[in-house]
Amino acid sequence: MILARVLDGIDILECHADVGMEVSDICFDSRQAKEGGLFIAMKGEKTDGHDYIPMAMAGGCGVCVCQRKPEGNFPYILVEDAKAASYKISDNFFDSPHKKLIIVGVTGTNGKTTITNLLKHVIETCLETKAGLIGTNGVRSGDNEFETSRTTPEYPDLMRYFRMMVEDGCTHCVMEVSSHSLVLGRVRGIQFRVAVFSNLTREHLDFHGTMEEYSRAKAMIFDQADMAVCNLDNDEMGDMHLKPDCIPIPTITCSCKTKKAMLFAKKILLEPDCVKFAVVTTGETVRTSLNIPGLFSVSNGLCVIGAAMELGIRLHDAAQALKSAHGVCGRLETLDTPGDFTAIIDYAHTPDALEKVLQSLRETCKGRLICVFGCGGDRDRTKRPIMGRIGTSLSDFAIITSDNPRTESPQSIIDEVAAGADAAKANYITICDRERAIEYAIVNRKPGDTILLAGKGHETYQEINGVKRHMDEREIVAEILKRGKST
Repeated sequence: MILARVLDGIDILECHADVGMEVSDICFDSRQAKEGGLFIAMKGEKTDGHDYIPMAMAGGCGVCVCQRKPEGNFPYILVEDAKAASYKISDNFFDSPHKKLIIVGVTGTNGKTTITNLLKHVIETCLETKAGLIGTNGVRSGDNEFETSRTTPEYPDLMRYFRMMVEDGCTHCVMEVSSHSLVLGRVRGIQFRVAVFSNLTREHLDFHGTMEEYSRAKAMIFDQADMAVCNLDNDEMGDMHLKPDCIPIPTITCSCKTKKAMLFAKKILLEPDCVKFAVVTTGETVRTSLNIPGLFSVSNGLCVIGAAMELGIRLHDAAQALKSAHGVCGRLETLDTPGDFTAIIDYAHTPDALEKVLQSLRETCKGRLICVFGCGGDRDRTKRPIMGRIGTSLSDFAIITSDNPRTESPQSIIDEVAAGADAAKANYITICDRERAIEYAIVNRKPGDTILLAGKGHETYQEINGVKRHMDEREIVAEILKRGKST
């Protein structure tokens, strides 16, 4: 596509480039520069794209869009706001692919990944079509899979993924929408057919400042959606922004607790490996099951069914499809271990998520419940002692260890987590090295114990001093067990 078409509709302050040149690609990350590409120099939360213009041009880009003149003799297009320009540039280059898809956005503190994966399965099963997926576990489009660094990618990357989905024959896309992405404009201009709100609990206060602002950020999704699904089983529902009465679009409510919801779960049966329940709505009751244990799985399942109904899928069909859905990587994922104990990986990295997963495992645990957990660095510090209290009080024995310390001192984070534990109970220890912490839990297990490895979930790395190194807890557990057999 020629540069003039890419820039169509952009307010240009200065043009120092050949508008007839061919543009092969667009990017905002200099590491993704391609021959003949266009680099958008956006100012981010921590870095300024203008500092990377020389790298992008050295990588092959033929022109840059920027809001201050670049240092060096580079072809450039000067605009008032490079990020604002990126929306129109991306729409032009990728031909507005978001308008060719039925998009469902899922927001909330916990449950987004599970809900999006389950809904993708229900859509494909019931509508016999292809659905793309964007979220914490990456991007899926047809047979293509990609890792992402953010739950919700930046707008130019979103358009790239949407375009890929259209080309792969997808008619729908189910995506996680983070509060950061709503505030920072990553999904600006995208119209969601359905917006799903799962829950709101303490998280990301390092970014939002208060729960009030966090709630306000989540509620922004309803301003660009046609319909909504709202889970009423939420500890923070006192916040007005997320109450159903304040949602300005047609809304299906769902609940495990109140019969006032449009979708209500009853006759709930919690099994070690699944949940079974009946979904009740006006004049109809349908039984279903979900192969993910825990009461919170019922809430997630109701959100999925509600969204499916908003898409025109019958309750009975959605409930049937849910039965055949598999679990999600890193969400109550049971590892292959000898029969004398159970090891489970879960992404629980917030107080609410950790509390719910421990309560769920307590209901089926035959022996001791052992929890290996920590807190991430460079994030909300106020939740650390809360996590410490929950992790130690709801387990029989806990090992407080590192998560992703990022640029912080691992031991300092552990100390702040441990400050919330009840020292009088003496049911925990601290081990800074996460691999050693996992080994300690396994080596000192007893028959019937359940070991929860919380916080990492699907992640196969650990970030220390700003550097990510490979660390897959599945591999670690397998290696520990292998060493145990050989001794």
